[in-house]
Amino acid sequence: MANVDGSWNTVVKSPLGDQAAVFTVTTDGDTFTGTFAGAMGNAEAKGGKVDGDKLSWTMDVSVPMPMTLTGEATVDGDSMAGTVTAGAFGAFPLTGTRA
Repeated sequence: MANVDGSWNTVVKSPLGDQAAVFTVTTDGDTFTGTFAGAMGNAEAKGGKVDGDKLSWTMDVSVPMPMTLTGEATVDGDSMAGTVTAGAFGAFPLTGTRA
């Protein structure tokens, strides 16, 4: 199982521009808790699942409008890559490096 715990400097390439946030991950077996802290506020990762080197979660955001985002990412050493899906708005690339 990959070591996914820790703080990650992430960027989501969204229609509103690059959204940088620190994603903090704490695993407990095959689940994790975490938070995204960025310029648009903080969001808690909910329903976090760990499957080997893959993470999946949802998070509720209020900016720019209330919605639930779905995230998934694969960890490879000290880097992470995946997508954040914003419902009808589509999916946006997420990248990150271990802080």
